[in-house]
Amino acid sequence: MEKKPLIYFLCTGNSCRSQIADGFLNALGSDKYEVKSAGLEAHGLNPRAVQVMNEVGVDISKNTSNVIDPEILNRADYVITLCGHADEHCPVISNKNVTKWHWGFDDPAKAIGSEEEIMAQFRTVRDSIKSRIEQFVKEGI
Repeated sequence: MEKKPLIYFLCTGNSCRSQIADGFLNALGSDKYEVKSAGLEAHGLNPRAVQVMNEVGVDISKNTSNVIDPEILNRADYVITLCGHADEHCPVISNKNVTKWHWGFDDPAKAIGSEEEIMAQFRTVRDSIKSRIEQFVKEGI
C-alpha cells in the first residue's frame, strides 16, 4: 500500500482552527491523507469548535489538543499553519522535502459579543476552513 502524504496542521493552541481543519480533512480526504494537528501549546479542545463542526456532521469531540511533536513535524509532507503566531514561531523543520504553507484565519476564540455573535464568528471561520480544505482535496495535492 502506498504511503499517504502526512498533513500536519499547526496553530497556537490546537483548540479551534487546527482542530476544524483536521476534522474536515479527515472527513473529506482520509482515504488520501494521514492527518494530524498540534499547537505551539495545548489549550484544550474548544467546545464551540466541537459544536460548530457537529452542525455540519463532523465529530471532532474525540480529538485531543496536542503540542507539536518534532518527530511528526519532521516526517510531515505538508505543514500548514492556520494562524500568524504559529507561522512565525513554527519550530525549525529539518525535513527538506516538506512543503510549508500558511493559511491564515481569524481566531474565533477571540470573538466577543453575545453568544450568538461569537458562534457566528466560529461558523464563519469553520466555513472558510472547509472551503480551503475542499480546494486542497480537489487539487489532489
